[in-house]
Amino acid sequence: MSQPLEQQLPLEELQKTIQWDAHGLVPAVVQDAATKDVLMVAYMNRESLAKSVETGETWFWSRSRQELWHKGATSGNTQQISDLRYDCDGDTLLVLVRRNGPACHTGEDTCFYRSAAKAGDVSPAAPSTSLAGEGRFAVLGELEQIIKERYETRPEGAYTTYLFEKGIDKILKKVGEETAESIIAAKNGDNDELRLEVSDLLYHLLVLLRERNLPLDDIMSELDRRHERPRRD
Repeated sequence: MSQPLEQQLPLEELQKTIQWDAHGLVPAVVQDAATKDVLMVAYMNRESLAKSVETGETWFWSRSRQELWHKGATSGNTQQISDLRYDCDGDTLLVLVRRNGPACHTGEDTCFYRSAAKAGDVSPAAPSTSLAGEGRFAVLGELEQIIKERYETRPEGAYTTYLFEKGIDKILKKVGEETAESIIAAKNGDNDELRLEVSDLLYHLLVLLRERNLPLDDIMSELDRRHERPRRD
């Protein structure tokens, strides 16, 4: 369920920080919070930015229709904002979202589904030695690394920085909230909502592990040891 964003910067100050163009607009790059795929690029004005912060979902300004539009209001493919950032020049927004369906009006997951050019013979990256970085669970290893970097550098305005600054009690509160919301989604039989809530829960669990300096590899090793134990049934 969407809710207002926890602001690191008051809305009025954020609106003053943004470098609006001559039409009062700023480009907003929308990125999947879990996969890091770039989903779309749209424009916000002061009002749509305010509504995005107020509702926790993406609102934009349509240059063709000259009106506000709530992403997914008609299709149901809404985008719940997990983090809202601005670049070093203040002339571009980065909106990390949990999406309820495709981002593109064509039905594709991302608007950037067509390739214009690709690199030729590029050597593959060295495989990760981390248990969490193997196969289909590679995103967990990548997310753990990002959280580690946030813990060490504490970039201003990042949601992960906010959690670490607030400390263990805030992190545990979020883990509890996401656990409860996952339970509710499962009880309601809503797998789309369950997917979103469990993704949030896993993220906050990784934040908790970093706060306690417990590597994800230790969890994976424990699961591996349990798998190797003789069955008792």
